[in-house]
Amino acid sequence: MEERIPAVAMRDITKRFGSVVANDKCWLNIYRGEILALLGENGSGKTTLMNMLSGVYFPDEGTIAIDGKQVVIRSPKDAFDLGIGMIHQHFKLVDVLTAAENIVLGLPGKLDLKGATKKIREICAAYGFEVDPEQKIYDMSVSQKQTVEIVKVLYRGADILILDEPTAVLTPQEIEKLFAVLRNMRDDGKAVVIITHKMHEVEELSDRVAVLRKGQFSGDMLTKNTNAQEMTNMMVGRPVVLNIERPEPVDPKPRIVVKNLTVRDQEGTVKLDGVSFTANSGEILGIAGVSGCGQKELLEAIAGLQKVQSGSIRYIEDDGSSEELIGKDPLSIQQMGVALSFVPEDRLGMGLVGNMDLGNNMMLRSYRAGHGVFTNRKAPYKLARQMVDFLEIATPSVETPVRRLSGGNVQKVLVGREIANAPSVLLTAYAVRGLDINSSYLIYDTINSQKMRGVAVIYVGEDLDVLLELADRILVLCGGKVSGIVPGRGAKKRDVGLMMTKLGGAKA
Repeated sequence: MEERIPAVAMRDITKRFGSVVANDKCWLNIYRGEILALLGENGSGKTTLMNMLSGVYFPDEGTIAIDGKQVVIRSPKDAFDLGIGMIHQHFKLVDVLTAAENIVLGLPGKLDLKGATKKIREICAAYGFEVDPEQKIYDMSVSQKQTVEIVKVLYRGADILILDEPTAVLTPQEIEKLFAVLRNMRDDGKAVVIITHKMHEVEELSDRVAVLRKGQFSGDMLTKNTNAQEMTNMMVGRPVVLNIERPEPVDPKPRIVVKNLTVRDQEGTVKLDGVSFTANSGEILGIAGVSGCGQKELLEAIAGLQKVQSGSIRYIEDDGSSEELIGKDPLSIQQMGVALSFVPEDRLGMGLVGNMDLGNNMMLRSYRAGHGVFTNRKAPYKLARQMVDFLEIATPSVETPVRRLSGGNVQKVLVGREIANAPSVLLTAYAVRGLDINSSYLIYDTINSQKMRGVAVIYVGEDLDVLLELADRILVLCGGKVSGIVPGRGAKKRDVGLMMTKLGGAKA
């Protein structure tokens, strides 16, 4: 049987950033008519490798061949000219323009919006996209914006597509639609690469899997010939148990009681509309909802960082006495034992100082207990060393500036610092955003350990599968309202997904 010529053949690709080797003599084949899942831990070099294929970076060593012909890719334009398009996690769209205007933005030649709209509709019909070329970006959902990004690269002639974490903020129903479109593209002969950490998606969608470990190519195989455990072992280099533990709640008692909470943003838009629920000690309350449905505002209102229009947020002491949190400043709420661990897109923009080392960043939570220049510095550095060991933070030392750490390791510092302060309420949002499986399970274990010591955990996550396995109860938000509260055990993913997009469901 004649061997297929790869659409892309990357050979001995090496990329260094100073003394750090991101990719070390990596090999990778990508074929047309195939969906390839590219796997690896955080820092394994997946995105860097694809950034070299899409023209964002230029390799220090190695060669790239397209359809058997060696090429040089020095810019995204070079990549587009070769039919390569990458859809990044963070969209590159202009909100005030329509879908069609974004798709043709920057293309040479005379602007013909009528002709462009016709071509966009033809692309949508061919692959099953649902997008209105005349709709403004600011009126679109996350999945619609992603669709525009994909159509944009197809419009420009791409037949080799790379998608970085494409399902991160989609509902189950939106993921099903995306997968159907990607299969249609594969069946049309296009080469599709997805970078993901979600094993169930790899098994459901991909035809072949390639694994990177510590910057090196670890191997590839047909998806049908492997399983999640084997793939994870290849990524990490040792066995990792893929079952999230969910111990039974221990003597749960009300800790945070929210009643009729209404919050508006600076533009006056209602972000939370009459939200009511109770978070219990010794329990994980999961918050499910599409991106921007009020999760961020909810946690920030509890932590005193968000102005509240009306309603009540009461903190319940062990003896049953209660105290209103609305009106208190964030420091007072923190001193009561409420810790907020929020992982934003810019991880260094939320409570960490990039130029400070790990020890000093730990000290940001404790310096007020000191006295000027005599602030206790030993305890925070000891805590930092314990955190590095427990969460397996990759850093030369606790004296290393946080800005020199990878995004995933910065994230561990954020989560670990809040947990290290032994809170009675832990508010955590997107704690495993973009983390690999091994790191994610360390975080899950850490959150479970907080639950077991009686902490009330409110967990906002993007992965509905994880929420269903980790949380004891799940509060579903839709359009700023509570559309239902369901038990974590026994809840159906599809039902929760419908509640995220349409009001209705059971209150508990």
